[in-house]
Amino acid sequence: MTEYKSDLLRLLSERGHIHQLTDAQGLDALAAKEIVVGYNGYDATAPSLHVGNLASVMLLRRLQQAGHKPIALMGGGTTKIGDPSGKDTSRQMLTEEIIASNIAGIRKVFDRLLTFDDSATGATLVNNDEWLSKLGYIDLLRDVGPHFTVNRMLTFDSVKLRLDREQPLTFLEFNYMILQAYDFRELALRHGCRLQFGGSDQWGNIVNGIELTRRMNGIEVYGATTPLLTTADGAKMGKSVNGAIWLNEEQLPNYDFWQFWRNTDDRDVGRFLRIFTDVPLDEIARLEALQGSEINAAKTVLANEVTALIRGREAAEAAEATAKATFAGGGLGQNLPTLEVGEPTISVVEALIGLGFASSRGEAKRLIAGGGARLDGEAITDDAAVIAVSAERRLSSGKKKHGIIKPA
Repeated sequence: MTEYKSDLLRLLSERGHIHQLTDAQGLDALAAKEIVVGYNGYDATAPSLHVGNLASVMLLRRLQQAGHKPIALMGGGTTKIGDPSGKDTSRQMLTEEIIASNIAGIRKVFDRLLTFDDSATGATLVNNDEWLSKLGYIDLLRDVGPHFTVNRMLTFDSVKLRLDREQPLTFLEFNYMILQAYDFRELALRHGCRLQFGGSDQWGNIVNGIELTRRMNGIEVYGATTPLLTTADGAKMGKSVNGAIWLNEEQLPNYDFWQFWRNTDDRDVGRFLRIFTDVPLDEIARLEALQGSEINAAKTVLANEVTALIRGREAAEAAEATAKATFAGGGLGQNLPTLEVGEPTISVVEALIGLGFASSRGEAKRLIAGGGARLDGEAITDDAAVIAVSAERRLSSGKKKHGIIKPA
């Protein structure tokens, strides 16, 4: 491990956050002598961020923990265009009202993880619509356009991969990397920002911003990326069979969020504890050394600590209590996904779909045929079966998904 002088890079390194640095020595020296203003950007394409975004938000938290100032940049302007990175199709155009509503939802996560105040290290929320919507097209072409060549833009993965797959890339999206680079320059001028964070897929966009800021204004700025997170089995971090793991409770119940972390692969526990929690490193070393069934205690710590950070300590404790009641005591638990039924009975197929355990009748029937569906602990063998709903019933999909069916 590289020996750094600054608390910032030591903390990022120890916690496993660093993938690439544009100038490690320069950034290390800067962070050792003064407060560094750093940012990460988030487009407002949904009312919540998801687990795939969490590693980058934790970078901002670490920045503040090390005595520096984070900026959470909301892409009110860039959301109108859409980042082509990792996308096969163009994004749906969103209205100003939807973008504003999404920004309000995303702000909830920042409020939990960052401290917003007027101090030298207090976090700031900035919207790039402040400057992007005021840009004149001709002015942008004359002032910024000469610093980009189409030849080089075509080599970036965000463009190249789309073209290689013969998927359409609109001229609108092609401009995204220019505007993201312009964001870095504007933040450097307006807020003294010297550092941009991002996922490893944003490396090219970050380098563009560094070069543009240096060429137009002679300001030295820096970039740092976090590793692209995959689970031990190679899956992309933050995805489940039922879709994205959202950070906001309105998009995903607390229990489901907690259970996602509790179901972490044994091999990922230590790494995720370092990246996604504030658990001390010596305690993480002890937890990840646990063997056999004892590793489940470490998984519970992981689930509790991440849920407490994102949803609050009370939500974490309630989710753990529900899990204990469901798995250990055979009870129903108080925080499981619930389906209220207005009729005396419901078909097991409809119940599985209603609880989100299957997305179609065919999938529900295959689940039953494979022995994966259980009612109150008993296997369901007939896909034509109906469930009486005179009282609360527990419907399970496999060993880890449970839900409650009850009368409306």
